[in-house]
Amino acid sequence: MTISEDRRPAPGRPVATTHGEIEQAAFGLFAERGFDGTTMAAIADAVGVGRRTLFRYYESKNDIPWGQFDRTLEDFRTILDEMPADLPLHEAVHRAVLRFNEFPDDAQPPHAERMRLILKTPALQAHSVLRYAEWRAVIAEYVARRLGLRPGDLLPQTIGHISLALALTAYERWLDHPGTSLQALLAEAMAELRAYLTDTGTTLPRSRRRR
Repeated sequence: MTISEDRRPAPGRPVATTHGEIEQAAFGLFAERGFDGTTMAAIADAVGVGRRTLFRYYESKNDIPWGQFDRTLEDFRTILDEMPADLPLHEAVHRAVLRFNEFPDDAQPPHAERMRLILKTPALQAHSVLRYAEWRAVIAEYVARRLGLRPGDLLPQTIGHISLALALTAYERWLDHPGTSLQALLAEAMAELRAYLTDTGTTLPRSRRRR
């Protein structure tokens, strides 16, 4: 590999120094060529760096849609740890999930675009399974601490899976119905699950029937 291939930026292009610059360039190519049709070499060229430099930021193309996921998981841990100790466990986890899924409207790339790629790109599904497991583990660790259990015990694992299922359901509806509120859908999903778990056979209110 030559020096120009690895280190010299393309003419007129600054060397990318942030993950955000790389993500914006990558998402532009994903929109133009499709995820499968975009290579790491093309992304590196778009930001004016060599492939080796790009791999220092992201280990694979599959990691780019997830952004700096390890850092966001640390943020998630902090959010959970800051929940009041006297808050009921289910409410603490739910509030943390809501806060974790707060994103600015001017995020680049847009959060909806990022999640649409993650949820609807077949080539990303196997990689996403690993990321989902890491996300669930954060919740399981918190639940285990609150209850004096181990993260691998049944209840912490179950709560992690349920929380992920609620979040994914809300995201799918959000993406399929532009203009809806993600936060409202997350809250509604939790409310309907609790109603289901306490259901005594009565009919759901009209506002919660199938639309």
